[in-house]
Formats: sequence, structure tokens, C-alpha cells
Amino acid sequence: MHRYCLFGLLLIPGQFVSAGEADVLAAKVRCDDESICRFSVTVRHADSGWEHYANRWEILDTSGNVIGVRELAHPHEHEQPFTRSLGNVAVPADISEVVIRARDSVHQYGGRELVVKVRE
Repeated sequence: MHRYCLFGLLLIPGQFVSAGEADVLAAKVRCDDESICRFSVTVRHADSGWEHYANRWEILDTSGNVIGVRELAHPHEHEQPFTRSLGNVAVPADISEVVIRARDSVHQYGGRELVVKVRE
């Protein structure tokens, strides 16, 4: 498992990902004054059809509690990497950063995670 920290956006150009776990490559987050946030997350996975594809990404606090889930309803074998968004995520006021991880239908979790600052 690899973690990278950012505020706003991170892109990792030139990274080769073999058929294995789903990796989170980038994330953008915008929060309003009430700590309701919108996350746009870029995932890469060697989707090979319905039998093996990235099927979910999650937002967790640093203790591992899930605070947001984006289900991915179909394979993206011809769209890699791909970005999907999730809005209306209530991030508790005492949390300054979150962890974003992706899951695939075969290996579950284990790919590259991202640590994202949601407030200074």
C-alpha cells in the first residue's frame, strides 16, 4: 500500500499499473463552510470486463472509519484512468485530512491510497 499526500490535486504521470489492485492517482476536494464536501477522484485499474474491474472508492478518516462511498457500477476498460465524483460528504469539523482508497472486484483493497487535506 502506498500513500501520497496532497491538497487539491495530485497527478502521477507515467505510472504503470499492472493488472492488480485499483490505485487512486488523484483527488480534488471542495468543502463549504458547513464541511459538506465534493470529491473528484481519479482511479486507474486494468479493468478486463465484468469479471475484474474497479468497483468502488471510499473516503475514510485517518482512524479508518468510512465517511463516504462511491460505487462504480460498470467496468472502465476503455477509459483509463477515469475520474468520478461524490458530493454531499459530511466531513466532521475535527478532521483535517482523509484517506481515499479504491477497491476492485477480485483483489478488494490494497492499491495506492491518497491522503487528502480537507482544511488547513
